[in-house]
Amino acid sequence: MPMIQVIFLTVLVFFVIVTIHEWGHYYFAKRAGILVREFAIGFGPKLLSIKRGETRYTLRLIPAGGFVRMAGEDPEIVDVAEGQTIAVRITKDQVTRLYLDRLDERSQVVRGEVIAIDLERNLSVTLDVDGVAETYRIHPQALMITKGKETQIAPIDRQFGSKTVGQRALAIFAGPFMNFVLAFVLVGIYIQLTGVTVDNPDKVLVGEIVNGRPAAQSDLKVGDEIRSVNGIKIVVGAEQNIIKMIGESAGKPTTWEIVRDGGVRTISITPVLVKDEITNKMVGKIGVGFAYPTRSASIGETISLSGQYMKNMTVAIFEGFKKLVLGQFKMDDLGGPVRTAEVTGQIAAQGITKLTSWAALLSLYLGIFNLLPIPALDGSRLIFLGVEAVRGKPLDPNRESLVHFIGFAMIMLLMVVVTYNDILRLFRGEH
Repeated sequence: MPMIQVIFLTVLVFFVIVTIHEWGHYYFAKRAGILVREFAIGFGPKLLSIKRGETRYTLRLIPAGGFVRMAGEDPEIVDVAEGQTIAVRITKDQVTRLYLDRLDERSQVVRGEVIAIDLERNLSVTLDVDGVAETYRIHPQALMITKGKETQIAPIDRQFGSKTVGQRALAIFAGPFMNFVLAFVLVGIYIQLTGVTVDNPDKVLVGEIVNGRPAAQSDLKVGDEIRSVNGIKIVVGAEQNIIKMIGESAGKPTTWEIVRDGGVRTISITPVLVKDEITNKMVGKIGVGFAYPTRSASIGETISLSGQYMKNMTVAIFEGFKKLVLGQFKMDDLGGPVRTAEVTGQIAAQGITKLTSWAALLSLYLGIFNLLPIPALDGSRLIFLGVEAVRGKPLDPNRESLVHFIGFAMIMLLMVVVTYNDILRLFRGEH
């Protein structure tokens, strides 16, 4: 596969997984009537920015996630104080724009000193205009303009905190949930691409060839029927005998008899010594995975098998979390965005089928990880909402914000460490 295509597919995987997660937050926030100020993919400086309706859609420099910025969750509204001189533009008896600076440059506006203003509940402003107090209604979607930046006001009923616990919890949970949905759909696509094993298979095929291993440098192809290895006939159900023989043949040529397009071919492959991930012992490997003849999967089979795949992947993910909590890992075992992108690129080079399966795993992992009770993640926010539901009143928002800030800082610190580790690994040529 051409390198440009591999890079494109790698970027596409991350873009789709993050976008579907943030879209879940966005969609259910909008359904609850919350003003969504920004839908962002990535963090840091903006690369692209476009505004549609009330929301600004941005693509940012650091591709390590995304966010949906809702009204009431950030302090971006500029306060207007009594005694401050502002200018307002009035359309159909309502203020549609409030100008806080460069007042002399504004045309078709009313200028005056603020006597009273309420941008959340009464939506009104009273100005001293040439010694006369004038009161104006403010449009619920009015814009505040200062320093060249437009910010839509957020009446109290458009703010995140004004919604019920259920509405807020749904808007938060929807992000991880959409990752679960995407993972299920991708697994279903993977099953449709690969099919299901036929009943009572009578032959063994080459199902996978690992890049960088001896098989990848040989004439062996995915889909080849394996008849024998070193004269030992391949029998369905007895593949472990061949695996054992290869494991004991490091550095020694092995002879493979395969069938391709109806013709018999003989291929020589020499296993190399590799550390087995399960036994941690050094054994011979050539980088081949076995498979069996398949048939198309029915819709029912696809749904059922997708559920089983999701269950197995979930168990594997939590096994990884368990090792992390118990300290059963080395720093080199941890990988950040750089390593994930590297592995994704390697899998993309193997074809769309493998990449679909990997994308499903990444989407499921992102959904599960975000539900962990770690400050700044969706799981922690759901816990705070649960406490609020039990107490009957919210916790101190300043304390909650502090907890999330500390959690975010810790996650970013870990991200820096693992990314540094990833970069060192790349320079050392390790995989």
